[in-house]
Amino acid sequence: MVSFRTTSKLRLLAAAAPLGLLALATPVQAQDKPAAPAPATTDDQTADNSPDIVVTGTLFRRTDTETPSPVTVLTSENLARAGVTTVADAIRSVSADSAGSIPTGFQGGFSAGGSAVSLRGLGVSSTLVLIDGLRSTNFPLNDDGHNAYVDLNSIPFSVVERVEVLKDGASSTYGADAIGGVVNVILRKQFKGVMGGVEGGAAEKGYAGHYRANLTAGIGDYDTAGWNLYVNGEYQRDNRASVADVGFPFNTTDLSSLGLADQNTADSALSIATINAVVRRTTQSNLNDPFTGGVTASGAYTTLNLTNCAGTYTDPAGGIGCKHNNTLEFSQVQPLSEKFSFTGRFSYRISNDIELYALGSYSHSQVNIKGTPPAIRQRQPYGGAPTTASNNPGIVLPYFVCAAGVDCITAADRRLNPNNPYATNLGADAATAGANAARVYYLFGDIPSATERGNEVLRGAIGINGKFGDGWAFRVEAVGARDNMELNSFGTINIAGLKKAVSTGAYNFVNPNLNTQAVRDMIAPMITNRAYTSLASLDASIAKTLTTLPGGDLQVAVGGQIRRETLNNPGLNPNLENYANTAAAFGAHTVSAAYFEISAPVLKQLEIDGSGRYDHYSEGFSHFSPKVGFKFTPIKELALRGTFSKGFRAPTFAESNPRSSYPGFVTYQPPADFVTAHGGSTNPYSQSYSVGGGFSGNPNLKPETSRSFTAGLIVQPMPWLSFTVDYYNVKKKDVIVAGPSAGAARSAYYSVAANNYPSGAAAAAAGCAAVAAIPGYSCGATDAIDPLHPNALPRVLVINGPYVNAGYFKTQGLDYSLEARIPITDDVKFTSRLDINQILKFNVDFGDGIVRKYAGTIGPYELSSGAGTPRFRGNWQNTLQIGNFSLTATTYYVGRIKQVGADDLDADGSGNIDLSCAGSAGAFYPYPPGGAQAKYCYIKSFIYADLNATVKVNDDFSFYVNVGNVTNARAPIAVTSYSGINYLPTWHMAGVIGRTFRAGANFKF
Repeated sequence: MVSFRTTSKLRLLAAAAPLGLLALATPVQAQDKPAAPAPATTDDQTADNSPDIVVTGTLFRRTDTETPSPVTVLTSENLARAGVTTVADAIRSVSADSAGSIPTGFQGGFSAGGSAVSLRGLGVSSTLVLIDGLRSTNFPLNDDGHNAYVDLNSIPFSVVERVEVLKDGASSTYGADAIGGVVNVILRKQFKGVMGGVEGGAAEKGYAGHYRANLTAGIGDYDTAGWNLYVNGEYQRDNRASVADVGFPFNTTDLSSLGLADQNTADSALSIATINAVVRRTTQSNLNDPFTGGVTASGAYTTLNLTNCAGTYTDPAGGIGCKHNNTLEFSQVQPLSEKFSFTGRFSYRISNDIELYALGSYSHSQVNIKGTPPAIRQRQPYGGAPTTASNNPGIVLPYFVCAAGVDCITAADRRLNPNNPYATNLGADAATAGANAARVYYLFGDIPSATERGNEVLRGAIGINGKFGDGWAFRVEAVGARDNMELNSFGTINIAGLKKAVSTGAYNFVNPNLNTQAVRDMIAPMITNRAYTSLASLDASIAKTLTTLPGGDLQVAVGGQIRRETLNNPGLNPNLENYANTAAAFGAHTVSAAYFEISAPVLKQLEIDGSGRYDHYSEGFSHFSPKVGFKFTPIKELALRGTFSKGFRAPTFAESNPRSSYPGFVTYQPPADFVTAHGGSTNPYSQSYSVGGGFSGNPNLKPETSRSFTAGLIVQPMPWLSFTVDYYNVKKKDVIVAGPSAGAARSAYYSVAANNYPSGAAAAAAGCAAVAAIPGYSCGATDAIDPLHPNALPRVLVINGPYVNAGYFKTQGLDYSLEARIPITDDVKFTSRLDINQILKFNVDFGDGIVRKYAGTIGPYELSSGAGTPRFRGNWQNTLQIGNFSLTATTYYVGRIKQVGADDLDADGSGNIDLSCAGSAGAFYPYPPGGAQAKYCYIKSFIYADLNATVKVNDDFSFYVNVGNVTNARAPIAVTSYSGINYLPTWHMAGVIGRTFRAGANFKF
């Protein structure tokens, strides 16, 4: 069943092995162990010390982890050997994590600072994350404004016993969110004594410092005394890494040395905003409003302050500029993050058959993300640096300044604007003053742009479980959780404050160091968003062995759940006082469910499982999710397995609540007749620009539905060797998307461009009427009238629309896993684990009937971090243990990704998507055949290895050294990435940070 293509990939991995026999060790996956029973630990035992375990995806205890559904098990031992220190890194190392995954290093999204997994590429909101089989509350900020997920950074790591990843639909057992699969983090059940560890390290050149410590203390012998109590605390800090630290090509947008484009025009064009203010003479139609500057400018540029420049240059239009690389000066690779947590658990054996437990935890994470300072623009005087002079011409510094609220044209106390070098005559009339305004290009270098995200999660669970009577087992558990987030945003321009500062001359553009903090706060006050989510759930089930079949006990379980979930996220801009790009979401609902499962080992060789769940949401919709599976073992060395299931994903609060809203932006080029009406392409008003989309919750949404099936082969030819191959096929329908008709709405608005209207206002009204003709759509805002062509159609700035059910996702692929445990001698052991995912197909239809093929490309480009869909991901971990010494190499592989995305269509709008490098969907970047850029059509495959050496001094003490990216492999260039400077944070972060060193010690007594 292994194709030649797959075999070649395995050979590629082997060829790249940096350490001979040990190389290519990768994942942290403790792979499924086909026929061999999983060794039980105290933590897995029931109250009567039976060695059965409960595997994610089933309600029954069993003696092996090989269920009909494929499950990957990550043990704490293998995580330690791989040098993994967070739950986020552990889960996201699973090869089934694909498009839409959110790394902590992703800094540009709505939920930047959070971390999430997207199994099968179906989105973070289709992957369910559990802790000890129970839900937790979601992160208050939705990814892409509407996708809900549990922040992996909020889960304590040092008490994790293992992580189980169910790579199959599981809505029949767990309900909504489990279309793509389930991640179940299993925490330690009991501990007696004291144990802990400390760790520190940094990148090879000293940046990206890393510090970690944890301590666990427990009392009470559960086996003899019947009770145990332990408490745990852990702390971790990861220091910032800037693009200046990591070097070329991740520190600049100038790739001309590689034959690619130089997009860093800040050191060669005075019309680009930098921290040295530049002005050019223009007009101002209203001397009291700096936002009424002309759209054209003339004459030479003037830099207001040329001191402290690293270098200067002369602009072709005249004027001396100060060289800047805004990317190098302000961008970062890794944010500053700090987190700590406390966890406690009490276990009490009521009787030999009944156990009671209570668990509580508190976690706090803080992420600080720096960015480019805010800029001045003409129509959008906020946000980051403009990209070109033509479509971001800036606002103007007036000729005169005077007190706020005073008519500057007639004011007796007006004075010349000290920031406008063209203001030379205090007695000038209004016409002269209006003809000598100064269009300004400027980054507010004295106003930092940053966000601080503090997130705390409080969670508690209590449960009782056990057995009674003749083969009865029961479980009753309650969990409550609350996630409180405070987001402080710095550097977002307040429009009214900026207008006041410019009109009165309060802000000093010549020497920003002289500005007071009060003036800076007037322009860009700190904005705080306090949001929270909560969850309260009660879950109970009862199971019974009905009879004995030829293959074992026939078991039946039934259960029910009721839970309450809330979200309150007012966003950064609840009063519309600024133009912060933010999202708001609100909601509360109650979900009740009933479920069942049947396990029927009808023969010694054949196990059949069936399950189903009925969920009812207080919003008014219900859904039944069935699942069947089988495992056939004709001989002990071979087993076949398969499943078929149907599932669903309920709309999130952001998608369904009418109070929720989400703003997004796309770059749009107005049509030819609009350009002609505005005097041609030389007019900046007719250039491409950002069109906003305001999407609101739709209470009429249906749940997304899915069907999936898997088929697998489990082989164990020898007791020490096993491997699995599983095929999966998932289709998700009625996918909830943000306005698939937004393009049609834009086209409808601009369809009136060629008509003649008595005024631009009348034209805008006609365009908005055309938009309103599309159900659910409306104009949110239109631009100011073009002063050069006041009767022509103004640009539309925002088009509002609803979330809707449209189209489908379909993905299919293969999972490969291998585990070998070779006892060479009594003191020498070799262990190898391999985990590979191959995506055969990932097709998406957004409701317009056009199928976009994303497998192996940078698409879906607008999904989460825009990291693409690599066809291959793999990891291989090899450990050689010699007595008390062990050496582990863990190697990670990501296949090449074509820098082409099917998100865009051909210019003719036919829907014939050209996925060649020279096609119109070509990577959003030109790659003409034969050109110097052609070799960059693909983001190259990436492979790196981590090396971990551990010495066990005695039973109570060990120390270790970890070398991350031991060969210092460099990340491949990804010029299409918007989530990192020429790299993809989701897949290539290790190759940007470079080689790292960490050392630590663990103790126990």
